[in-house]
Amino acid sequence: MNHKPFLVPPGKKIDLERFDTASTGSFKSKKDALKKLRTDVERMSVLQDVLYAHNVQALLLIFQAMDAAGKDSAIKHVMSGVNPQGCQVTSFKAPSAEELDHDYLWRCAKRLPERGRIGIFNRSYYEEVLVVRVHPELLKAQKLPNGDDLDALWKQRFEEINNFEKYIAANGIIPLKFFLHVSKAEQKRRFLKRINTPEKNWKFDAGDVRERGFWKQYMKAYEELFRRTSTPWAPWYIIPADHKWYTRVVVADIVVRTLEALKLRYPEPAPKHRKELIDSKRLLESE
Repeated sequence: MNHKPFLVPPGKKIDLERFDTASTGSFKSKKDALKKLRTDVERMSVLQDVLYAHNVQALLLIFQAMDAAGKDSAIKHVMSGVNPQGCQVTSFKAPSAEELDHDYLWRCAKRLPERGRIGIFNRSYYEEVLVVRVHPELLKAQKLPNGDDLDALWKQRFEEINNFEKYIAANGIIPLKFFLHVSKAEQKRRFLKRINTPEKNWKFDAGDVRERGFWKQYMKAYEELFRRTSTPWAPWYIIPADHKWYTRVVVADIVVRTLEALKLRYPEPAPKHRKELIDSKRLLESE
């Protein structure tokens, strides 16, 4: 699968209206995509096992999207074959009082994956240049010493985020950032389905509907963060999300190709360990 259509080149100005949220790429049917997804899930299971054994690098998957874009289901299906011991998922909600007493990166930094693991952020520190940008009144709770000049603040945060991601990448944590791009019409359809289906009522939040009134502001905020924070060490991928089955197959393919590019191998046993293996084999076979 060619990832170039999804990748945001560093510094490129993005117009989200030009992206086809309903694209299904080269797949002629959902059935073909599901077959590809199953293959990638199986492959990911093998690669994740090697990553865990290698215990030198980690993968950090960051998911951002408008509400009802399918983040939860993408995580569920793409990671369905991964050993739970080697994977950790963190969903970031509105910050708590304790979190607001720290810098905005603090709560995410302490949830970074350990070496050998795949970490998943369902939303992330990017909320600090999205929700907070659309609703700058939220900054009052952050008690910033220099929060009055908003233009300077957003520029500072973009720089801080790039530096943070460059730092973790240099220390073996590889960030992959996915924006699941759903259309406003498809979001409406999914909201109505949550309302009309009793088993899905629990997923509905009236606040999500109110946020639709800020759609244009969110798109503008996303477009700037893509231009400012898609880097060689932490690229952004814009994934069509009107068809969940296509979203999942694209994300899975990118994750698998990234893991394969690491060219990881199971660690070779040290001479002492190799001798213990031989001695233990002889002892077991002599029983």
